[in-house]
Amino acid sequence: MDLFCWGNASHGQLGMGGIEDEQILIPSQIPWKPDAPLRQIACGHRHTLFLTANGKVYACGNNDQAQLGHNLPTKRPLLIPELQNYVVVAIACGSRHSMALTEWGQVLSWGDNDCGQLGQSTDQSIIELPKIIRSLVSKHVVQIACGNNHSLALTSCGELYSWGSNIYGQLGVKPPQELSHCNYPLRLTTLLGIPLATIACGGNHSFLISKSSAVFGFGRNNCGQLGLNDESNRAYPTQLKTLRTLGVRFVACGDEFSVFLTNEGGVFTCGAGTYGQLGHGSNTNEMLPRMVMELMGSTITQVACGNRHTLALVPSRGRVYGFGLGSSGQLGNRSTNSVTLPQEVLGPWVSPSDSALLQSNDAKASVVIHQIFSGGDQSIVTTTLFADKVSPADLRHYKTKSQILTLTAEATNQCTRFKEGDQCDLDLLNSMELIFKSQACLNASFLLANDKHVACSIRNHGLDLKAAQLAFDNLRKVENEGIKQVIWDNVTKELIGSLVASPADVESMRVYLLLPLYHEYVNSKHYKSLHVPFAKAIFRLTENPHKVLKKWWSQTPMEYYEHMVNNYLHVVVHIVSFKMGLSVLNHQALETQQRLLPYNLELEVILRLLQYLSVINNEREERLNYQLFHWTELSDYVDVQREYVRWIISENQNEFNICNFPFLLNASAKTTMLQADQAWQMHSAMTSASLSFDLLNYGLPTISHYIVLNVSRDNIVQDSLRELQRYSLGDLKKPLKIKFHGEEAEDAGGVRKEFFMLLLKDLVDPKYGMFKVFEETRLLWFADLTFETETMYYLIGILCGLAIYNFIIINMPFPLALYKKLLGKNVDLSDLRELSPTEANSLHALLDYNGDNFEETFDLTFEISREVFGESETKCLKPNGNEIAVTMENRQEFVQLYVDFVLNKCVELPYNAFHKGFMRVCSGRIIQIFQPEELMAMVVGNEEYDWQVLQDNCEYKEGYTTADDTIKWFWEVFHELSEADKKSFLLYLTGSDRIPIQGMKAIRIHIQPTLDERSLPVAHTCFNLLDLPRYKTKERLKYKLQQAIQQTQGFSLV
Repeated sequence: MDLFCWGNASHGQLGMGGIEDEQILIPSQIPWKPDAPLRQIACGHRHTLFLTANGKVYACGNNDQAQLGHNLPTKRPLLIPELQNYVVVAIACGSRHSMALTEWGQVLSWGDNDCGQLGQSTDQSIIELPKIIRSLVSKHVVQIACGNNHSLALTSCGELYSWGSNIYGQLGVKPPQELSHCNYPLRLTTLLGIPLATIACGGNHSFLISKSSAVFGFGRNNCGQLGLNDESNRAYPTQLKTLRTLGVRFVACGDEFSVFLTNEGGVFTCGAGTYGQLGHGSNTNEMLPRMVMELMGSTITQVACGNRHTLALVPSRGRVYGFGLGSSGQLGNRSTNSVTLPQEVLGPWVSPSDSALLQSNDAKASVVIHQIFSGGDQSIVTTTLFADKVSPADLRHYKTKSQILTLTAEATNQCTRFKEGDQCDLDLLNSMELIFKSQACLNASFLLANDKHVACSIRNHGLDLKAAQLAFDNLRKVENEGIKQVIWDNVTKELIGSLVASPADVESMRVYLLLPLYHEYVNSKHYKSLHVPFAKAIFRLTENPHKVLKKWWSQTPMEYYEHMVNNYLHVVVHIVSFKMGLSVLNHQALETQQRLLPYNLELEVILRLLQYLSVINNEREERLNYQLFHWTELSDYVDVQREYVRWIISENQNEFNICNFPFLLNASAKTTMLQADQAWQMHSAMTSASLSFDLLNYGLPTISHYIVLNVSRDNIVQDSLRELQRYSLGDLKKPLKIKFHGEEAEDAGGVRKEFFMLLLKDLVDPKYGMFKVFEETRLLWFADLTFETETMYYLIGILCGLAIYNFIIINMPFPLALYKKLLGKNVDLSDLRELSPTEANSLHALLDYNGDNFEETFDLTFEISREVFGESETKCLKPNGNEIAVTMENRQEFVQLYVDFVLNKCVELPYNAFHKGFMRVCSGRIIQIFQPEELMAMVVGNEEYDWQVLQDNCEYKEGYTTADDTIKWFWEVFHELSEADKKSFLLYLTGSDRIPIQGMKAIRIHIQPTLDERSLPVAHTCFNLLDLPRYKTKERLKYKLQQAIQQTQGFSLV
């Protein structure tokens, strides 16, 4: 490996020996061959360090402040004796001080210490020989960097330390007026959790780059070298948001300027441009990073900066380009002139195709550039033989040993190899300790391949959760107690406690996605150490981090999200059943208890987190079934009726009560609460009425416990309207009874069921034109225009409310959107898809289109065409919508406005009337405990049939048993029926062919015998009772049953 140098040689910093030239204008070979290939060269203002692959350090140049670390001649690179016992892996130079990093992560420093830049905790102005920085001995440092008079160090667990001069805020820990300098390492805490990939120092400024290419700068900014669009110094790390999406991988800094290298090989510069060091063809300063256009089209893999000049390597051409100050020949172009645009350095190397830049008669073997270095006013390159085909170094790719620790599947798999009593590998144990106490290490782990993690944002967390799951699955298999204890202690005592309310950056929040994968979350007994502290950390988050976490959790796979919900749900069960003494094992004790849920801080925290997850679930594209949040056995532990009453009479709505966490309640519990609400409302109405009569001295009235509607079959709509107007708001909470004119059936439930069926059949009849039927789905929606008054919609709203309070299933095939609107939730494209799939698919095609010529392809404006009374009518979706084209940029807005028009705006009047009627019955807090799906099931039931459960729940009377032939034949015949006939039987017997929200178990039918086998089976719909004659044969039973189930209208006394 040969070395070539050019630039200032006045102090021997180029290592050329005792030459007379103080300036070398073109690359010249250094007459020195180390005993091993060179790994790195670091240049100070007037001195240079050389590091070989075998860990030896050589120095040359100015030694006025002992920056060479030896007292030997200074014109040629000479070994630093004090470092011979160390294997050095990295070096760095400040203006007049030097540092070295050993393979064990120790840092040594020497030279000028006027500002404490050596970090030796001493005011001694010069330290002549390399000395270990004692305060960093317990840390494993992986990177070092030096500015003029300050230094940085990054540890393997992601901690960043700084020391030295702080007169411009370049330490990033405090403003200069609070701290002018510091002679020992200080930890930067403002970037807690951000996984840093590389660090760099300029003259009096510093830069950090995260794993996902976020760039942070601090320190002097007099020329805009921080790229923040101003000239104000920064005392704390500040992100360059303009670079966030560019994928910056490396930064090199001059005295007052900065150069950024992106993953695509682009170069951006900012800061002082006085000598053209920014490469933009001018001498002006740049406040924001600006791309060097002259290098555009070439892939740059290395950049290096001197005080006021820049070098860039284009490996595809085998050329180095220089620009900036040239007064010492540091641009290598035979001139001492400064240049403002990149120019080729005139070196004796060849391109990858073996073409030379300079013609030479020298018969020496061809060489190619391997790496470029610069500092002060000097430049140096290392070369390799062309024949060896060694690829040049690429600064866009990080060396593993220079990076912070990360958790991997390989490491966790290694943990599984140690059995329970084995002596564990200390290095492995140490790495597990460091990783699991460090947010930064975890945030750097499991990043998506191919740089898909770059530009981490609210839309992209950048994690490969499958890889993470694999690694954490390995930890579940670990048997070694030492490893398990180290991980547990650091997660619970260090990691969770370090989570802050305002994370430094979105990239520091990945830990919130990774922690729930830790297998100990499955163990509910750990709730005080694990689940509760983590939940509290989440609730401490400020508004913006909260938004990020909600978005990220909404994007996680179904399995991940369900796993997290289950873990926290199990904690609720554990606390209530084991820690609060509400055990179902002691049934007698439970009967004597009130079974009210007492306040418990940990329980409240866990319930609040589950509530948070439930809210997020509603925003997910792939939603968990809301029933997964239910605790099915809750009613076994808690008296939900008492809890509900306690809830509605409480003056403090935020008082701890299970009703404030309705996601936990299943259909049965919510139905019980609805019954409790009905009883409470009726009790309140009756109490109020009694009081009114008493005050008027009329004595106590005879108060009906029911709403009784007297209606005729022929005029059921108008009769119902008239009858309902007679009742007050309080009366509507009472149970409903129906009396049909001229019919003798006493309403014990069956007549009421038929009433709803007949009335709603009339109301949705096309003759009224109140609703539109979507042919594709056979679902109803409000008509855009109708001749009917709002009173009719008001009536239907009341009827739907009455159906809920009377636990009647009615046939109103509205989409889920109606129930979302009733509960105040937003409707979206998925709701339109349920109603009109073709229409929704067209809108999805609009959103998914990625081709060219969008506007020509779709040719849309912000308008919508609807059919009104057979005529097509166009409406604008926004002011002047007919003149606004739908484009790639505004298509999301178009879809939102389209959905809003169909489901909201165009049906506003009829829906508002319906809503008013519904809320007249269902107003109050009770309705808010329901999910839209549950409210829908309360009204129209569901179709989750389980015919075997129907048979199992059947009760037999008057002598019938399961052993009777007639009963055996009946169920054999029933199960042989088609699905449609089974539903017809259900309608015949119960008055509805749909299932209550509680499921098939809520339907209990009864069968009793009659003697006359000539009769048909007779249904007593009020009681779900079937009179089944004792037929002599199975065939006759089948024939009679099929005849009977066709009769579904009209009631007679039997």
